[in-house]
Amino acid sequence: MKFLVTGSAGFIGSAVVERLCDAGHQVVGIDNLNDYYDVNLKEARLKRIAHPLFQFTKIDIASRDEMAALFEAEKFDRVVHLAAQAGVRYSIDNPMAYADSNLVGHLNVLEGCRHNKVKHLVYASSSSVYGLNGKMPFSTEDSVDHPISLYAATKKSNELMAHTYSHLYDIPTTGLRFFTVYGPWGRPDMALFKFTKSIFADKAIDIYNNGELSRDFTYIDDIVEGIIRVQEQVPVKKEDWTVEQGSAASSSAPYRVFNIGNGNPVKLMDFVSALESAIGLEAKKNFMPMQAGDVHKTWADTKSLFEVTGYQPKTSVKDGVAEFVKWYRDFYKV
Repeated sequence: MKFLVTGSAGFIGSAVVERLCDAGHQVVGIDNLNDYYDVNLKEARLKRIAHPLFQFTKIDIASRDEMAALFEAEKFDRVVHLAAQAGVRYSIDNPMAYADSNLVGHLNVLEGCRHNKVKHLVYASSSSVYGLNGKMPFSTEDSVDHPISLYAATKKSNELMAHTYSHLYDIPTTGLRFFTVYGPWGRPDMALFKFTKSIFADKAIDIYNNGELSRDFTYIDDIVEGIIRVQEQVPVKKEDWTVEQGSAASSSAPYRVFNIGNGNPVKLMDFVSALESAIGLEAKKNFMPMQAGDVHKTWADTKSLFEVTGYQPKTSVKDGVAEFVKWYRDFYKV
């Protein structure tokens, strides 16, 4: 099959491209290679792929004409849409970047799927959509109408937009709410990367909410395995579904939403301890108050994803952090 993978120079996108190519699929990858973080890292991810079945094109998903031309020319069978302006805190200071990429860009992808009969669209949502929800674990059965960052609001919007297109045009869509993905080739704006860089530089790491946080940390290989399995399971209409009695994660349209996480929250300080152990150094710690837009705890209920795909994360935080540190030492020569 022929796939489009948006955000193919990204952390998750580049790993998905590799898996699809290794499985014998033809993959077109697009990315705008913006400077939100180090472009050299993005280019290194692309260079790592180096597969004859992979073709890369630099395109901004917010460009309506370029996206329409790409879909028309390539006639994709399936789309894995991972491109987005990421980051909770960055959205507080730079909201328009999120409107361009996460709203306009997502609409351009949906339009491409609509006009070119794409058989399945899998797209990235986020655990951030749970916002003020306090019931644990986070379930796709629950309301997610109270986001606390613009980033989260755009991801919730992506789900609503996808449902509309599934309903109107019978486009099968699957949204994946990612829970704190980490591992080799990860993003420099995320905690593990920043902590590691600071520890090697003998600088203090910022620990927010005085360390009273926990996250459902999910290793990159487990995430990619889940994505690969999900794209093989094309949603179908459920004629007997109703808003009053049906799940919020499905519909009478060929639409569904899954959590994709480890299903096992880890305390932030335990995560830091795993990093210290992997590096062999104790971190200097700067304890800070809670950040705006942040949440105290995330925990994914992945039961529905397991039932449909058999997806079951396998990598412990100890092993996953150690693999990241190994990669970081090699990539940055420290």
